[in-house]
Amino acid sequence: MTSTFSIRPARTGDVAAIKRLVAPLAEQRILMAKETVAYYESLQEFRIAESSDGEVIGCGALHVMWEDLAEVRTLAADDNWRGKGVGHVLVQQLLEDARALGVARVFCLTFEVDFFKRHGFEVMADQTAVDPQVYSELLRSHDEGVAEFLDLARVKPNTLGNTRMIRVL
Repeated sequence: MTSTFSIRPARTGDVAAIKRLVAPLAEQRILMAKETVAYYESLQEFRIAESSDGEVIGCGALHVMWEDLAEVRTLAADDNWRGKGVGHVLVQQLLEDARALGVARVFCLTFEVDFFKRHGFEVMADQTAVDPQVYSELLRSHDEGVAEFLDLARVKPNTLGNTRMIRVL
């Protein structure tokens, strides 16, 4: 918690605000917009940054991909709150959540390389973050984020220019 905003688990009433935060970033092809149902289905993965007057000013999600691997997803802050620590505090909370779940590594696919470097993430030199057996298991996932992590051809148009980064906890 800071003096001007706090972090809390997302609630069903936050989905419209999450979509509002994602929309301009999706238009800029920084984030991928999802169908409303997808936000509801993954709502328990989200943390919300809320201003002292109750406005949703940021969001971020932690998606577990495997026993020791999770992904930071849908990290967004309202334009008026960028540069005020919202993203920083959200990432810190998501990393704490990952530790609490027993996850050893956290992945992200991002255009904001410097931001994530400041949070201990490193650019992945190759795709050997998972062994071949786990890779074959992950191929069975229908989750688009897993496909992005695996760098599958079907998601390439949506991820051009993004950088894969990982942090060991």
